[in-house]
Amino acid sequence: MATATATDFEVRRNDSLGLRLQHLLHGNPVLGPLAVLIVAIIAFSIVNGRFLTATNLSLVLQQVTVIAVLALGQTLIILTAGIDLSAGAIAVFSSILMANFCVKAGMPGFIALVLGLACGTAMGALNGVLVTRIKLPPFIVTLGTLTIFFSLNSVVSNSETVRGTDMSSLMTWTGNSIPIGSFRLTYGSIIMLLLFGYFYYALGRTAWGKHVYATGDDIESARLAGIQTSRVLFSVYTVAGLLYAVGGWILIGRLASASPNVGVEYNLDSITAVVLGGTSLFGGRGSVIGTLIGALIVGVFRNGLQLGGVEVVWQGFAIGLLVLVAVSLDQWIRKVKT
Repeated sequence: MATATATDFEVRRNDSLGLRLQHLLHGNPVLGPLAVLIVAIIAFSIVNGRFLTATNLSLVLQQVTVIAVLALGQTLIILTAGIDLSAGAIAVFSSILMANFCVKAGMPGFIALVLGLACGTAMGALNGVLVTRIKLPPFIVTLGTLTIFFSLNSVVSNSETVRGTDMSSLMTWTGNSIPIGSFRLTYGSIIMLLLFGYFYYALGRTAWGKHVYATGDDIESARLAGIQTSRVLFSVYTVAGLLYAVGGWILIGRLASASPNVGVEYNLDSITAVVLGGTSLFGGRGSVIGTLIGALIVGVFRNGLQLGGVEVVWQGFAIGLLVLVAVSLDQWIRKVKT
């Protein structure tokens, strides 16, 4: 009898600990991804002494920058319970348009940049119109525009890469860096961090941000509360398009060229960063800080596994496993009773 009582006590205590952890992660979705990032950094620094060098950390940040900007736009859409499969296509197509405006049309770099950003914004707005006016599912809309934008990308570029030496210095400016000892911080990374700071404020402190969360949590309740949910959704897709275009600009600086043959993995990588960052695929819960951490997790894992001599195929396996764990954790957290 005593043994059974002790066992029951242990079960109740474990259930209580699990419930407290569930409530903690529900209220602070960033804690889980942050713990994963810290553990990953410690593990990879033990496996390979070069991991924590300033030079390698600079490389990780540079590799993460474009994905993080795309994931920021993706976060806005996923917070509204949507999805955007065209993120990478818009970024790459925008970079090709900027390069061609500058080189083939002979436009000044500033004008080419502004037009490229405007085109990216228009592509995002097209997604928004199809979702809000035609009432098509976001998955179907962005799957279709993914194919359209990649096809137009090939047509406009003729499958040719535009070299950075042929473009205005403004086009490749984001690839320039500021040395901080052995660490090199690119202007593209600075832009990325500033964007995250701005949207952290916008989502947390403005009416627009509160409307985004409300729309994603329960669109019908938000509509009955007086929120113009269609306008919110349209604004989210439009702003995301602008962010993707900024990512395209940063991509030019990262590669010192505009290539139509990159970005195949950007769509999944951006979604992966959002999911790993604790943003719920069902909408209404998450933060841009979590997304930044999620993007860093992807970069740290890929870099660390590469330094450890792990083959590329197994690097993808590890990232995919992380995504499955993150989605399972999200499902568990959503079951919390408030």
